[in-house]
Amino acid sequence: MAAAVRPCAGFCRAGWQPTFQLVRHGSKSVTRHWKPMHFMRQKLMAVTEYIPPKPAIARECMPPTNAVKEEHDFEKFLRRQVEKIFLENNMIAVCQYNYAPGGEITLVEYRLRKYNIHAKYFPNKIVRRVLVESKFKNLLPLFVGRNVMLVSPETRAREMLRILKSIPQFNLLGGCIDNTLLSKEGFSKYANLPSLETTQGAVVGSLSALSSQTSTILQRGPSHLTSLLDQYVKQQTDNGAETKEGGNS
Repeated sequence: MAAAVRPCAGFCRAGWQPTFQLVRHGSKSVTRHWKPMHFMRQKLMAVTEYIPPKPAIARECMPPTNAVKEEHDFEKFLRRQVEKIFLENNMIAVCQYNYAPGGEITLVEYRLRKYNIHAKYFPNKIVRRVLVESKFKNLLPLFVGRNVMLVSPETRAREMLRILKSIPQFNLLGGCIDNTLLSKEGFSKYANLPSLETTQGAVVGSLSALSSQTSTILQRGPSHLTSLLDQYVKQQTDNGAETKEGGNS
């Protein structure tokens, strides 16, 4: 063994290094091996597993406990716009909005604007926040799904219904006119009412008729009394003439 090592030592002294050296490292001992759990321990773990108690009310029936989120600036802007619409317009109609090509919707909005009726699109969550705190909270059930509001500072119910008859994409659900809540049938009945000018003319005519009848009734008594007195005077004159003729004969 010593003889085998010496030549290597001689070569190393001369400056020659072997191109391949075997370096042996110490073996690593593995202390942990995976072992399956004993069957009895598996049964014990299954029996002693913690089962949380079930709530008295189902989770689906409990109200959401989401934290109140602050409104973004854009949401505040939309909310102010909705509040302005309910304050400045006398007619607000809520319609269900179905899909339609953009060109048809533009044509419908143009036809509505001829009568000063404007279509407004807002997210339902923004409109519902405004309605909860206002006197129009009974309109909340109408804002489900895709909706559009047809608003006007004037009461143009008749013109609006005439245009909506030719538009199947807009289905009228209800709304309010002059702070009065109306259903779809209520809008139809309101549209069939006569105009304000016609109603005013009818009222003036009925009042003038009543005044003329009153004057006629008041004049009937004196004129009847006058005719009765004339007839009485005539009878007395005829009787006096007859008595004179009888005395002369």
